[in-house]
Amino acid sequence: MAAIRLSWFSLCLLQLLALFCYFELCFSFKTKHLGLSVVGTPWSSAGATWYGSPDGAGSDGGSCGYGKLVSQTPFSSMVTGISPSLYNSGKECGACYQVKCTKHPSCSGKPVRVVITDLCPGCLSESAHFDLSGTSFGAMALPGQEEKLRDAGVLEIRYSRVACDYSGKTIAFHVDQGSNSNYLATVVEFEEGDGDLGAVALKEGSSEEWRVMQQSWGAVWKLDAGSQLHPPFSIKLTSKYSGQTLVAKDVIPEGWKPGATYRSVVNYL
Repeated sequence: MAAIRLSWFSLCLLQLLALFCYFELCFSFKTKHLGLSVVGTPWSSAGATWYGSPDGAGSDGGSCGYGKLVSQTPFSSMVTGISPSLYNSGKECGACYQVKCTKHPSCSGKPVRVVITDLCPGCLSESAHFDLSGTSFGAMALPGQEEKLRDAGVLEIRYSRVACDYSGKTIAFHVDQGSNSNYLATVVEFEEGDGDLGAVALKEGSSEEWRVMQQSWGAVWKLDAGSQLHPPFSIKLTSKYSGQTLVAKDVIPEGWKPGATYRSVVNYL
């Protein structure tokens, strides 16, 4: 009987252990993934136009501050200006959307992914409107009918917020030309997942204090220290959409230069 009781007791322990391990596995999985963005909104209607050259990137950079990157990989001219209601004073710079058209005969009906890189100042602030690059507008067309679609005028489209995917690129920081030993401004590039930022902070190499940076304009964040800053600089980024935070440790090194770009080893996905 003692052997039977021991066996029954051992079985109970094993069951409890299995339950505990299952709970830990699930809990660990959930806490690991709860921080990741769950970007995705229902399809909504908007107007769409295009600007710039038919096969171009709209403008050379746009109001978000990405400069010539808009025509280079991974943006690859698949970019858009956006109405003020979606631009949100530049806080949505870097956010990604899928857009598609179905009502024009030249529409393919297939969604294409675009990145917000510019403001459409002539678009109504209360309406959703995409002023797409010629490249991204034409990408909604049936093969060979890109020109016909671009001749359609204002097009009715459907749009949905989606996660950004930059094929494994890590976040980069392009230091503004006006930066100096007391003032640092940087364009934050290639945030995967949510794509946009709610807060940015900087920590000097000689300090444990995180100093809040302010959005200067578009995707440019600045810190006007008023006294000499001591590199290397770590940058802490907080996603606007999900609140997820990550740190690019010592990403801007000693001897940094205005106009240089420094790539981190981190990203949201």
